[in-house]
Amino acid sequence: MKHDLTEDRNDPGQEGPGPDCQGCSISRRRAVMEIVAGLGLALAATGLSDEKLLAQPFAAISGLRNLANTITYPVPTADGVQIDKANDVILVRWGGMVRAFNLSCTHRNTALKWDDRTEQFYCTKHRSRFTTAGEFIPRSGRATRAMDRFAITREGATVRVDLNALYQADRNAAAWNAAGVAV
Repeated sequence: MKHDLTEDRNDPGQEGPGPDCQGCSISRRRAVMEIVAGLGLALAATGLSDEKLLAQPFAAISGLRNLANTITYPVPTADGVQIDKANDVILVRWGGMVRAFNLSCTHRNTALKWDDRTEQFYCTKHRSRFTTAGEFIPRSGRATRAMDRFAITREGATVRVDLNALYQADRNAAAWNAAGVAV
């Protein structure tokens, strides 16, 4: 069914379905109000106010994913954290290294957050904390191991993250330690 959203008018008799709409009586203003209300409910469900969402201390990115399940990102130009929620990747440039981490906490797969004040990752569910290198900070929560790292290679002005190669520090320490590129 095609909906013809009419302009709101002061005369209620003028509001109503357009010539192509059968039984539709929604105005543009009402449609916009319903969309805004829905966004407000979705925002409330996340537990974050719009003020907090706009003030997040990290950059949101989206990499170019290919059929081989690798993602290409530009090499970060400065120390910081970039989060690609669509691909569950955290890209970190810190101390002359670029590393790619799984977005999930190693305890219960809760999405990790970045705390700009302490320069640490943290799990909102059980309070585990991790360094910029992905190392678990003991006695900080329920996690028992470091963040998982993806294999990463540098190709000129880009880095390629291999989503098929995810390393755990406690199971493959050599690969986990090697999962980073110098910048």
